[in-house]
Amino acid sequence: MAPIKPSAHLAEVRYEIRGALTRRARELEAAGQPIIKLNIGNPARYGFTVPDHLREAIAAHLHESEAYGHEQGLEEAREAIAVQQRARGARHVDVERIFIGNGVSELIDLSLRALLQPGDEVLLPSPDYPLWSAATILNGGVPRYYRCLAENRHLPDPEEMEALITPRTRALVLINPNNPTGAVYPRALLEHLVEIAARHRLLLLCDEIYDEILYDGTTFHPMAEVAGQTPCISFGGLSKVHRACGYRVGWLSLSGDPARTADYRDALQLLAALRLCANVTAQWAVIPALEDAPTIGALTSPGGRLHDARKAVLDGIAASNYLDLVTPGGALYAFPRVRSDRIAGFSDDTFALRLLEEESVLVVPGSSFNVPASRHVRLTLLPQPAQLREVFARIERVLERMAAEHVPHDAAAIA
Repeated sequence: MAPIKPSAHLAEVRYEIRGALTRRARELEAAGQPIIKLNIGNPARYGFTVPDHLREAIAAHLHESEAYGHEQGLEEAREAIAVQQRARGARHVDVERIFIGNGVSELIDLSLRALLQPGDEVLLPSPDYPLWSAATILNGGVPRYYRCLAENRHLPDPEEMEALITPRTRALVLINPNNPTGAVYPRALLEHLVEIAARHRLLLLCDEIYDEILYDGTTFHPMAEVAGQTPCISFGGLSKVHRACGYRVGWLSLSGDPARTADYRDALQLLAALRLCANVTAQWAVIPALEDAPTIGALTSPGGRLHDARKAVLDGIAASNYLDLVTPGGALYAFPRVRSDRIAGFSDDTFALRLLEEESVLVVPGSSFNVPASRHVRLTLLPQPAQLREVFARIERVLERMAAEHVPHDAAAIA
């Protein structure tokens, strides 16, 4: 009998964060080889815990969580999100323009499905978080990538971005603070991007899941406040700032001119209703998460675990003969690059595989984030600082071996 063929859409979809390297890591673990996993920003796997008051709120409302909820989410939770967004300067935000989903991942898919016709284009950063590319493709859209180069501190060039716009372009995606680079966008740049979106009547889609994870006085500017009347969707959730990935609670807030977004809002509601509702139980954690004192600052401030982990990464880069790095201002990742003057013909995929098999460290190649000819890898800042120092010793050993293998014959003879 003929095999079942998967959808042709999937031929262009990648998600190497949980892809072939991760499967190989599981094989090595099954054979008894311990693996240091730096591939996923999953705080609980590294010993971080959800704040107690979030757990207590869920426990207190278990008896109210057994029926389907409203398709947009619990009204009390949506009101807390609306209050937060209005306090940040978002315009025209109320409970009817808030949607809660099973993580931001579901809402990214929903927002693009409500927007795109086949062949419509979406401006995406390179590097991007690959779910954005996948959701664009799976909803009939075409990714158009604007570069965020290390030479420009992983910030986009607005003129280069605007040159990519065609009559089919529908949306501009920003990831701020950025995954995978840790870049945090300055206000002047955001203002320039709003001007572009307004001029070309684009919907701003702003992934701000790391909004409060900031280091060394870096300032985050919410896009909705900068955007004003320009239609904007801001995405947030409990997964990162509140270390509650398994709760699967994310939200989107639709701001800007209601007259321009009324039909789109109704389309979002239709799609939300088709999947019935998001996880009701975990939504009770939204209210204390947004209304009580924040807890992330103790981790990102000097002396906090995330701050110290980031310092261990910066120290590892400074001591390396092969790596450079744009210092991450936010989020949970570093995106180091192997210097082109030290190893010729470098392949990030080959390096990542060798690092796994030779030194038992799992990272994600930069090419997995839609970066052509990448010399980058992404690693998370979540492990203990001591373990990250060990990781950089192992990285250096692999790079030393690769450099020795790529020494030209004439250079070797002279040496």
